[in-house]
Amino acid sequence: MTTAIVHHPIYAKHDTGPGHPETALRYEAVMSALREDAGLWGTLKEITPEQASKGTVQAAHTPQHFKEVENAFASGVNYLDADTVISMKSFDAALYGAGGAVAAVDAVMSGEAKNAFVAVRPPGHHATAEHAMGFCLFNNVAVAARYAQNRYKDVERVAIVDWDVHHGNGTQGIFYDDPSVYFFSMHQYPWYPGTGSRGETGFGRGLGSTWNMPIKANTPAAEQKRTFEGVMQELAKNFTPDMIFISAGFDAHETDPLGQLRLEDPDFVSMTRTVMDWADEACEGRVVSCLEGGYNLDTLGQTVAAHVAELSR
Repeated sequence: MTTAIVHHPIYAKHDTGPGHPETALRYEAVMSALREDAGLWGTLKEITPEQASKGTVQAAHTPQHFKEVENAFASGVNYLDADTVISMKSFDAALYGAGGAVAAVDAVMSGEAKNAFVAVRPPGHHATAEHAMGFCLFNNVAVAARYAQNRYKDVERVAIVDWDVHHGNGTQGIFYDDPSVYFFSMHQYPWYPGTGSRGETGFGRGLGSTWNMPIKANTPAAEQKRTFEGVMQELAKNFTPDMIFISAGFDAHETDPLGQLRLEDPDFVSMTRTVMDWADEACEGRVVSCLEGGYNLDTLGQTVAAHVAELSR
């Protein structure tokens, strides 16, 4: 089996306007880098997704949130929050974005691919059940995780590994009281959005199913990578998922303008391998990785290509 690459031209139609860091050029940089590596591109299985249905999205978001996002376009609103710009094609892009993550789940669960990467935008991990936030309209990983649990009887327990430089507050909130979804986030702290302290560990039945690993700005990459590997080893002892999702933000790269961490391409490759090793032991290698942040257009494409190349090994 091969690695699936899920993408759609609508992802480039989400227009955030001049000067916005979450630009369509991010998608173009990623796809160009993947296609330029002929040896890698030839091994990947391309998948063009459909839109996620309203019901699929609402498994992770409230009906009110879906309606607010949908109505924003009809009313000509340009911002869903101070950072989250929308345009004519943004709603379609968001539905195809969530649909891309869903298509990746189907590809992996059907055996069509061993794992998958979704070159999606807009990103998703800041979108809460109730609100768009931080460039994110719908939470792609959360929608896909709920879809996997609802659609496939073999998927009861899910792990989500978020290594974006920003805390995945939306994903955490959606699953905060759910013991069937283990959420781990490693992120710069304190930093936007201000959440993700060690004390945030879940609520109610979900207490103990959230693990935050805040990292100080300018932490050496080797130290951060050791921390990640140690957490993954400990987590693997205590939680056996049926599928693992990666919220794959690459803004923890040392060159990124929106972060102050110091990871390089080999570090992302190493973290990818660590997650894959866990998946091989726990769930037949089932990994779905979705693009989150990463805003240096000169480096993002090659970093993603290194991540996807490791997935495909």
